[in-house]
This record gives sequence, structure tokens and C-alpha cells, in this order.
Amino acid sequence: QVQLVESGGGLVQAGDSLRLSCAASGRTFSSYTIGWFRQAPGKEREFIAHINWSGSNTDIEDSVKGRFTISRDNAKNTVYLQMNSLKAEDTAVYYCARRIGSRYDSWGQGTQVTVSS
Repeated sequence: QVQLVESGGGLVQAGDSLRLSCAASGRTFSSYTIGWFRQAPGKEREFIAHINWSGSNTDIEDSVKGRFTISRDNAKNTVYLQMNSLKAEDTAVYYCARRIGSRYDSWGQGTQVTVSS
């Protein structure tokens, strides 16, 4: 079983940067693709990015491509989401999850990102 804990959120101004962390427990963390999602108030949860087990393959959602990058450090059991040039519309709770086949599970509790314009 893998448990994921997100951190690094906060209140920032438009144009600022944040780095979110997704820390995992469990010996098999490095075996899995990990994804980042976000959910804004009144909206459905949306996919942001994922990274495969080795970090050699990533996918970034078009709306944040060029501003957000995903990386991982398997020695630290952590996946990162670097967010630059933040906009007010990036305000949301950000979650990480483990991918099993075509599904995601082991969702973390989320970390709030608020961007003031």
C-alpha cells in the first residue's frame, strides 16, 4: 500500500512560482506512474501531469504546458510539480495519486494553492 502526502501549497501573487511535493511511503513507490490533479471550487477535478516510474516519460496538460513541470526523486520517494508564472485560474486544491493501469488510486489529502491577481 502506498500513502501519498502533498505539500508546498500556499497563497502567492500572480506571476510567482511554487513547487509542490508529493511524498510517498512504501517500498514500491518507484515502480509507479504518479499523477498530479487539481480541483477548483465548483469544478471537476482535472488532470495536470504525470510522470512514469523512472522519470523518463512525462505528460503535461496543455493549459499548463510551458509553465508547469513534473519531476521525481525516487531516492526521496517524492514527485514534484514546479509551477511558474502562476495565474489566478491556477487556484485550486492540488492532489497527487498513483496510477494503476488506467486508473488512479491512493489519493493524497491535497494542498491548497491560491493565486491572487
